[in-house]
Amino acid sequence: MNIALNFKNTVLNGEVRLPASKSISNRVLIINALADSVLPVENLADCDDTNSMLRVLNSNDNRFDIGHAGTAMRFLTAFLSRIVGCWEITGSERMQQRPISVLVDALNRLGARIEYTGKPGCPPLRIHGSLLTGGEIGMPASVSSQYVSALMMIAPYMANGLKIRLTGKIVSRTYIEMTRHIMEEFGAKVVFRESEIVVEPCPYTPVAFRVESDWSAASYFYELLAVSGAGEIRMPGLLQHSTQGDSGQAGVWEKLGVSTSFEAGGVVIAAGKPKVSELEFDFVEMPDVVQSFTVACCVMGVPFRFTGVETLRIKETDRLKALADELEKLGYILNIEGDNILSWDGTCKQAGKPEIATYHDHRMAMAFAPAALKHRGMVIVDKEVVTKSFPGYWDELQKFCDGQN
Repeated sequence: MNIALNFKNTVLNGEVRLPASKSISNRVLIINALADSVLPVENLADCDDTNSMLRVLNSNDNRFDIGHAGTAMRFLTAFLSRIVGCWEITGSERMQQRPISVLVDALNRLGARIEYTGKPGCPPLRIHGSLLTGGEIGMPASVSSQYVSALMMIAPYMANGLKIRLTGKIVSRTYIEMTRHIMEEFGAKVVFRESEIVVEPCPYTPVAFRVESDWSAASYFYELLAVSGAGEIRMPGLLQHSTQGDSGQAGVWEKLGVSTSFEAGGVVIAAGKPKVSELEFDFVEMPDVVQSFTVACCVMGVPFRFTGVETLRIKETDRLKALADELEKLGYILNIEGDNILSWDGTCKQAGKPEIATYHDHRMAMAFAPAALKHRGMVIVDKEVVTKSFPGYWDELQKFCDGQN
């Protein structure tokens, strides 16, 4: 189903309820399962990724289809490799094109036995779970931090523990730090120093855990205020000292005129005048908010040059190409330089009343929606894709709209 948004006006005031962090939820679920914990995990994310994880962890089957849930595919591949038995895991057509060989190769070198049952290097997989020996391994860190996190989380149950030597540019280091922090809350002994990670063989201790709200989801409401130029939105549940790398976005939105005030129980963001005429930023530590900043800058008329965007090529879709293709429908001509640079010099052409394709990508739908403030009549195709991370997104956005068509 498609959706067209009709915003009430350009002064936007209100409060939004953000989802719980799926990044934290997915890590806690894996660790909780390894710990055989019966203690509660409160405020779990209610989204496709986390629900896919729960479905597998609570299943008595040995064959699993996780759809579009990329995080679940990576984390569960590692998890199942140390659970005795034979397991098969697959996903959507797009999932079967997304590379996973870096993780599979690493697991096999650590004592696992994993086979490709389709295209080499991609799911579906057949996993022969067993006790893993562990040891020392080198691993490229320039593709996805989730490969690193997947290994880290099962490492306390490897006979010899695990030492990972990260090679190349480390992308999304903050997500690796998040994994380390959560593991330590469950009693793991982890050292992450520069390009080396050491995890001792020491089983987790069950603990009760509450998941904080999602800083990635906050980006769409920062974007909304940046585009509107006026208003104030309160977002309960966000922590100032968060383990989520995307909390760093607040300082970048400040440059586009949106200030952040921390209060007990959440944040208040307020729109003002942009402080820059052009924006340059390296998003290597928070690639999930690139789409929000890209659309915001275009609609606001702020040329930009973004680096650290290489992981966007292997997400739910090729997000760099998708952004360029869909923003061109709105009249903005983007430039993609290799895999690492996305820019816009202000070049525009005549825009129509386009339908924005979402490519089975939740962040495409949510990042483009605020553009309807300026591009009246714009339609978002396949609005249901937001269930991957933020099922209540359209309901929250409705608070600022006259209606949806």
